[in-house]
Amino acid sequence: MGNTTSCCVSSSPKHRRNNHSRLEPYRPEPELSREDTGCNLQHISDRENIDDLPMEYNPSDHPRASTIFLSKSQTDVAVPNKRVREKRKSLYINHHHPGPVRRKYSSCSTIFLDDSTVSQPNLKYTIKCVALAIYYHIKNREVDGRMLLDIFDEKLHPLSKSEIPPDYDKHDPEQKQIYRFVRTLFSAAQLTAECAIVTLVYLERLLTYAEIDICPANWKRIVLGAILLASKVWDDQAVWNVDYCQILKDITVEDMNELERQFLELLQFNINVPSSVYAKYYFDLRSMAEANNLSFPLEPLSRDKAQKLEAISRLCDDKYKDLRKLAKKRSVSADNLTVVRWCPAIIS
Repeated sequence: MGNTTSCCVSSSPKHRRNNHSRLEPYRPEPELSREDTGCNLQHISDRENIDDLPMEYNPSDHPRASTIFLSKSQTDVAVPNKRVREKRKSLYINHHHPGPVRRKYSSCSTIFLDDSTVSQPNLKYTIKCVALAIYYHIKNREVDGRMLLDIFDEKLHPLSKSEIPPDYDKHDPEQKQIYRFVRTLFSAAQLTAECAIVTLVYLERLLTYAEIDICPANWKRIVLGAILLASKVWDDQAVWNVDYCQILKDITVEDMNELERQFLELLQFNINVPSSVYAKYYFDLRSMAEANNLSFPLEPLSRDKAQKLEAISRLCDDKYKDLRKLAKKRSVSADNLTVVRWCPAIIS
């Protein structure tokens, strides 16, 4: 198992001896390469140590590292010229209906809440935020000519039989185009909002590990690979690759399998998403949405929602009742005095 050549070799060359003389001094034989063994499996010792990467360049693994999409979205905010203001205005118009916009405030009689939480995000607005994050990735990408992998090139692996224009890699897609592409996949595959956040985590992890940029020539296939992998990791009943061929009529199962295989290899098979990283991406998406006037819809707290919140609060209160009993002591020292106070919430 620990052989650096391959675990498929029958015996390690380091432990072979001459069968005629067991007392003969040990002469190590040269190690076999992967080409000699006919096996191209990557050994675990050959993988790059992920923890050695700087924290600021590895946000999909470290919860304290700033997300890439949030820093790219703030690039436009730092340069408030006329063109940027018009672009932000167009993004605002795309997500708001015409007419007077009134900001809602809570009062003693009415409480406004949105139905999006970190454990149950709003599907529609989460997809909008993820599409906006991908848009900023493409718009503010590096211009130093990073390599373009063939597996993600839409010219070499088209998603449809329609003719691809010669300048397909020159024009950045609009945010609405990215949103329609992601929404179509999520609606047809019946994916959840949490899967959209995990998709963004895998996308940024790919850009970090493979040292590539997402651009007009590869954004569709990168997003497709991230959605494919996120749906299998997150959902209990994952969508099969052949199901995506029913959504994208002109793509083959072999192409989907190869896309998934190379995506996993570029991620170094690191598909773990800690809860702290997931929460960071969720709140960074909300921060970006607020900065771009893409606010989540606020609705007044109804009686039914209030009763549900009260029931959840009662369940939590019963769950920690035993802990409160253990926390109470008959006598305590004045030096180490700790008082646990519990204030019940009243919703009427």
